[in-house]
Amino acid sequence: MARQKSKEATTSVYGAGPKDLTVEQHTMTIMVDNEPGVLARVIGLFSGRGYNIESLTVAETDHDKNISRITIVANGTPAVIEQIQHQLERLVPVHKVVDLTVEGAHVSRELGLFKVVSTGDKRIEALRIAEIFGAKVVDSTLESFIFELTGKPDKIDAFVDLMRPLGLVNVSRSGSCAMMRGKDVL
Repeated sequence: MARQKSKEATTSVYGAGPKDLTVEQHTMTIMVDNEPGVLARVIGLFSGRGYNIESLTVAETDHDKNISRITIVANGTPAVIEQIQHQLERLVPVHKVVDLTVEGAHVSRELGLFKVVSTGDKRIEALRIAEIFGAKVVDSTLESFIFELTGKPDKIDAFVDLMRPLGLVNVSRSGSCAMMRGKDVL
């Protein structure tokens, strides 16, 4: 006998929310203590509200002070993103939270590695397209290339779309790294 989903299991505990609010993509940078469990606490605030994280990068940025930088790209309504930001600011290991989307001009880049397996004309075409995009060949065999490309996520997406019919077999993407423009420091 098949189990039926209850109505309660399909609705959010936070309610339906206003229908006129649009979901926007936000890039947030969070400076935290580099210690076990911090990342789980940070991403828990997003998942607890049912919002998917589109991109996540984490790395230690100051070894002496034991500080890491988390960059998250997520979709949500402005109100929910603001609520998450305020809750992140209250976490003990968090030093600073900045919603770069709200703060203004910022630079966002992503790194990708792409393995293309091909021969003949497809191999030549893959090299030609890689040159146009400014991709660097970081490994080569008689049957394959591994290209490295940095840029905005839409540039990475376009490269993937063009390489797919030419023998793209593997993609590894870093996720977005972002920084405010100008003299302001995070």
